[in-house]
Amino acid sequence: MSARPKILVALSGGVDSSVAALLLQQQGYDVTGAYMKNWINEDNVLGDCPWQQDIEDARAVACHLGIPFQVVNLMREYRTRIVDYLLDGYARGLTPNPDIMCNREIKFGVFRAWARDHGFEAVATGHYARREVSGPDVALLEGVDKNKDQSYFLALLSREQLQDARFPIGHLQKPELRALARAARLPTADKKDSQGLCFIGEVKMADFLRAYVPDAPGPIIRATDGRILGQHRGLHFYTLGQRKGIGIPSNTDHAAYVVVGKRAADRALLVAFDHPDAPGLFQTAVRVHALSWTGDALTAPRRLEGRVRYRDPRVPCAFVPEGGGTALVTFDHPQRGLASGQVLALYEGERLLGGGIYT
Repeated sequence: MSARPKILVALSGGVDSSVAALLLQQQGYDVTGAYMKNWINEDNVLGDCPWQQDIEDARAVACHLGIPFQVVNLMREYRTRIVDYLLDGYARGLTPNPDIMCNREIKFGVFRAWARDHGFEAVATGHYARREVSGPDVALLEGVDKNKDQSYFLALLSREQLQDARFPIGHLQKPELRALARAARLPTADKKDSQGLCFIGEVKMADFLRAYVPDAPGPIIRATDGRILGQHRGLHFYTLGQRKGIGIPSNTDHAAYVVVGKRAADRALLVAFDHPDAPGLFQTAVRVHALSWTGDALTAPRRLEGRVRYRDPRVPCAFVPEGGGTALVTFDHPQRGLASGQVLALYEGERLLGGGIYT
């Protein structure tokens, strides 16, 4: 039996996870690759869900590296923990974040548990994030490549999950990673990055919702005067701050229309012209719940930085815990389009402290 630490790499069939496996192997770890089979489009309603090609690409990478490979079937858990969460959230007028939940519930949830049951010390992924250890303290930092940083998607990981997580590529810029993949002749070296849902494939959210959530039409109402401007197919197709695809023409004398709210009672979609004074579009203070921490929980007021959504910059804010996993967060400057159900990530500089869900 090998005395080298055993690490299970989640090979998605993409170049990032492929290089993660390569680097761990070069560092002397006992590496095994595994593809998480979460979704196979069994209803055949979503068009191109290239899971079979992804499995073959992941298998080819493992073969090229000479490491064991297997497919881990997590379809049942994915359906109950991610798909049902997603559909239930949209049905209740929320804007869920399946990618963040997939990391917490699947990659570092049931997949991590599977890895531990099979003798692995840690689970590695191709996230652009960094894990730093200082004595008993484990910190989660942004990736060095700020254009690719994915720390936001790890905002709801627990301390225990972070202990077992490895992020081998977080110190790399994307062009460096591609160069490493080509130098090692990895089969995925020039494969295009996926832009689809977490482990579903090249599927747009609107197509997914159209397939699984019945239409629930209602009026499109201008929030400033109550005027009915048109009809929508269902509130689940829209989110706060959305400008495109609303389905009503803009007035050429004004800015474009933007979604500023949803009214469940009559299924009304509220819109206004996209101005800083549009009612409900900008918020200075928000409450978050279901707080999760990568280290010690914050129990006293503190100045932090928040990332209100992926790819937005960190912004200064005041964090005031209220107990019961909730907190009031007040931003120094108003923030646009903070949708209920989405996630606020909390930072101190580059260090991700945790996150919570907008109420």
